[in-house]
Amino acid sequence: MQKIKSLMARQGLKSPQESMADLSPVENFRIPSKEELRELRELPVDPQAEQEIINSIEEVYYSNDSFDVMQHELEKLPPELNLQELEEYRDKRKRQQAAVSKKVADLILEKQPSYVKELERVTSLQTNLQLAAVICTNARRQLSVSKEGFTEASLGLLANQRRRQLLTGLLKSLRTIKTLQRTDVRLSEMLEEEDFPGAIQLCLECQKAASTFKHYSCISELNSKLQDTLEQIEEQLDVALSKTCKHFDVSHYTKVQLAYTLLGKTQTAMDQLHMHFTQAIHNTVFQVVLGYVELCAGNADTKFQKMQYKDLCTHITPDSYVPCLSDLCKALWEVMLSYHRTMLWHEEHDKEKNAPTPITDEAGASETDDSLVDRSYVKKKLEHGLSRIWQEVQLKVKAYLLGTDMSNFKYDDFIVVLDVISRLIDVGEEFCGSKSELLQESIKRQSVNYFKNYHRTRLEELRMFLENETWELCPVKTNFNIAQLHEFRFMGQCRSPSVSPSRQVLPGPGPEDRSLFEQFSREGNPFERQIDNKEEETENVLASNGYESDELEKSVYQDYDSDSDVPDELKQDYVDEQTGDVPLKSASRETLRSRKKSDYSLNKGSAAPILTNTTLNVIRLVGKYMQMMNILKPISFDVIHCVSQLFDYYLYAVYTFFGRNDTYESSGLGLISSRLRTTLNRIQESLIEMVGAAQPNAAFTDRKEKVPSPHLSQLVDLTASGTLFGLAQRVVATESLVFLAEQFDFLQSHLDSMMPGTKKPFLQQFYSQTVSTASELRKPIYWIVAAKAIDYEQMLLMMAGVKWDIREIMSQHNIYVDVLLKEFEEFNQRLSDVSKHVRIPLPVSNVLWEHCIRLANRTLVEGYANVKKCSNEGRALMQLDFQQFLMKLERLTDIRPIPDKEFVETYVKAYYLTENDMEQFIKNHREYSMKQLANLVNVCLGSHINKKARQKLLAAIDDIDRPKR
Repeated sequence: MQKIKSLMARQGLKSPQESMADLSPVENFRIPSKEELRELRELPVDPQAEQEIINSIEEVYYSNDSFDVMQHELEKLPPELNLQELEEYRDKRKRQQAAVSKKVADLILEKQPSYVKELERVTSLQTNLQLAAVICTNARRQLSVSKEGFTEASLGLLANQRRRQLLTGLLKSLRTIKTLQRTDVRLSEMLEEEDFPGAIQLCLECQKAASTFKHYSCISELNSKLQDTLEQIEEQLDVALSKTCKHFDVSHYTKVQLAYTLLGKTQTAMDQLHMHFTQAIHNTVFQVVLGYVELCAGNADTKFQKMQYKDLCTHITPDSYVPCLSDLCKALWEVMLSYHRTMLWHEEHDKEKNAPTPITDEAGASETDDSLVDRSYVKKKLEHGLSRIWQEVQLKVKAYLLGTDMSNFKYDDFIVVLDVISRLIDVGEEFCGSKSELLQESIKRQSVNYFKNYHRTRLEELRMFLENETWELCPVKTNFNIAQLHEFRFMGQCRSPSVSPSRQVLPGPGPEDRSLFEQFSREGNPFERQIDNKEEETENVLASNGYESDELEKSVYQDYDSDSDVPDELKQDYVDEQTGDVPLKSASRETLRSRKKSDYSLNKGSAAPILTNTTLNVIRLVGKYMQMMNILKPISFDVIHCVSQLFDYYLYAVYTFFGRNDTYESSGLGLISSRLRTTLNRIQESLIEMVGAAQPNAAFTDRKEKVPSPHLSQLVDLTASGTLFGLAQRVVATESLVFLAEQFDFLQSHLDSMMPGTKKPFLQQFYSQTVSTASELRKPIYWIVAAKAIDYEQMLLMMAGVKWDIREIMSQHNIYVDVLLKEFEEFNQRLSDVSKHVRIPLPVSNVLWEHCIRLANRTLVEGYANVKKCSNEGRALMQLDFQQFLMKLERLTDIRPIPDKEFVETYVKAYYLTENDMEQFIKNHREYSMKQLANLVNVCLGSHINKKARQKLLAAIDDIDRPKR
């Protein structure tokens, strides 16, 4: 640095600071004149070169004003100075300065108009400021004059007036504060009167007034007191809201809702309401069950009050179960009815609010928007709460249902339970459209458990009844119909098979389409059981004794025989409500009348149905099963399966008692059809427990569902010939089974409507393979009577003593024909005697006569086949005997044609056949035994068949018999 200064001194130069100091401030910052600027612009400089020069200037020279340029340049000097380099460097800087100066001059000339305009604005501003200074000076002078013009007396007067006004305002404030202090008494009175809207309105007004006087120290305490009072009002309001959950009152609920609206807590109120409903359900069911448990316990033990509801339900006794369930549902109904009426209140309230009203200002529009939001929230909350409330009800009732084992309940009690739950399910469907899966599942579980035990007991009872049954006729009226039985009343009280019988005990003030909530909105309860009329309990189905004439009986017991109490739809055939079809098979009144006209002609008695006490019990049992199935659809298949077992067991018992006889079953006459044989085998394998049979452990469960085979009562004698070997008992047993099958046909449409679609093939198979076979039991049962009623062996012996190889044609028949006809006359007489005690229907008499005639004809063929020698005249005598038999027989019976008539005639005429015709006869008529065919060939030997032909025919007979061996 010293070197630079010494060099500058030698050359007579000054330092930059000294040079600047010599310049005046104006010269130092002088702006080039217009001429200089013009000269600078007129310098012929290449713009691109000029821009390059400007760009070559270092960035540091464009920094802030605190930057020291000279210091920067001196610091850049090298240690060894060279004059030539310094001059070149200086020239470079001058060129840069010239370029910058020219650029600045160009910019100044470019901005010259703006500069002039701004300068004019500054001049105008200076003029305005001078005017303002003059105004301020005048104002100060006038204020000074005014100050001197007023006196102290005038200002004192104004001060007193102001003080007076302040004291007047203070007095009003003190009076208001005094009134506020006394509002707590009025608030207490309003709360006692449950005038919640008025209390809240008053409290809010007091708070508003208190906020106006909050600058007073006493108001802070009053504010705190009012806030406590408002909280107390909210607490009492919450209690009042909870009361509406059990007993809804419109005026009370209106006050509560208005109060919450004033508080601005409509949504909070709805949340609290749902919580109260849930709590009300819990408290209600707990108190009901607790009351019954403590009543049955008989002591003041408080341990029950500390139990959980689910555990408490397990202490309900069977005797108190039904009334407790009824009271439980009644209490829950009150809660749901309150919720339903709450929703109705809000719906009506919304309709009133939706009425068009003019909106005067923005505040009114904002209030309307808030109201719409609240109403939308309340509506959604209430709709969502329906399912929540019903779910809570289901859970409580489910816990009660599953808390007790109902397997040993009485049938009537269990039906009441099913009926109550069915009604509750109906209530749930109307309440929120729910299918009540929880209730359905729980009652189904209890029903299956109960029904298995109940059905097992009923099967044992049925076995006991069958083993003690003497098969005496149970006298019923001629117009007896199962719809007259109390167990089947539900079929007339239900409009269709799919409707729950809960409707049958409901009072119906109004059209049937009214909902339960409409019917019982003001009074009553759908769970209040109606005591049936005593007249309805009485069943006029038994016939009176001592009157053999229907007309006489009707004249004496006209009211008793009247069916005016039976609905019209039950007087007709059963009509399917869904299709309107009338089943082809029914036990209608017309059928009963026609049956009377077509009965066995010897019967002069009543045409009433033939049934026993056991049959009536089975029918009643079927009615009870159907009641249970009608109420509880999910177990309908299980119930129908058990109903089929009742019929199966009755059919098997009748067959076992009266139709099982190996001797006659092997007669080859097809007495038991393959379908009946299959049915009997199925029943024996699936239902009958064979005594002494080895049972594996795995089959223990199956054994529980099987019943031992019944045994015929020792009081029933089937061996006495005087009673036609128990024909009366056989008729009663068989025809009662047929009557039972007719009743099942009558119920088929009803059962089919309640059967699940996937299980309907079972019902169809049951009817086609079991019910329809009932009448087929007539053949094997009455065959035994027919086989014993006539002495066929005696006839064979008498036929063996007849000489058939006579040489002349006889005009007189043989004595065995008269003996046989005498047997038939005695049979007819004994049949008439039996019919005096038991009506013998026409199908029964036809079967009996058919069996006897068929056996007699086969005995004739067997007698003819025992003949060793026979001539043509002998064959003619055979035909004479048979024609005599037919002629006299047709006088005794109305059966046409005579059974097996061709069987005898064809055999007798076969004697006249040639060899070839005989061979064809043997191949075509396999209904004859080998012995009968062989005897036919042997008797014909010598007359028109030689020995060779005989051997050929016997060989043909042997070929036919070989596959059978």
